Amino acid sequence: MYDKFFEYISKLPIYNELNSFLDYEYANYIIYPKREQIFNAFKLIHDNIKVVIIGQDPYSNKNQANGLAFSVNKGVSLPPSLRNIYKEIENEFGINMNYSNGDLTYLASQGVLLLNTILTVRDKEPLSHDNKIYKELFLCILKYLDSLENNIVFLLWGNNAKKYQKFITNKKRLVITTNHPSPLSANRSGRFNSSCFINTNKYLESNNIEPIHWENTN
Repeated sequence: MYDKFFEYISKLPIYNELNSFLDYEYANYIIYPKREQIFNAFKLIHDNIKVVIIGQDPYSNKNQANGLAFSVNKGVSLPPSLRNIYKEIENEFGINMNYSNGDLTYLASQGVLLLNTILTVRDKEPLSHDNKIYKELFLCILKYLDSLENNIVFLLWGNNAKKYQKFITNKKRLVITTNHPSPLSANRSGRFNSSCFINTNKYLESNNIEPIHWENTN
């Protein structure tokens, strides 16, 4: 999976501009995640992408970001949005999540692409890398994802993610939109609750694809 993606991404005109930008930023600032983890969302997919969850930018505090949207390193306290995601999984499936572990690698290994629209951030400066390079790069990534032939579910949480729905045109897609899992959004009318995880699995099973095991067990 990653080799095909990297072959595509490395040929883009924006790729050299991205590397020059990152060379400067990593040399002059504290940047998260580690540079080798920037494309972890793709590196950790073992087979086909089944689900795409779009986040905004990495967590900007030390030891949090690991290259997967909404995920934190094991042993780090769960941010509020991730805590709400776990609550949603519990509510939908009647299971108990392990709140001591916020590392979502277990989802990535099952084909869940946890993709931020912005892949890096300066220490304690949220959205510090919100720039034209990443905007162009992300649209290229969406084009790549939409070109894949397999069935994929897109979970678009909140307005930042929903604005990309118009770029998802492949007929082999299910797009589910909900409120963002942040405390402010999740507590509004309609809530975060939308059976999005159950409906994701129903779509996968209807297309003879192994469903996602959303429960974390370690």
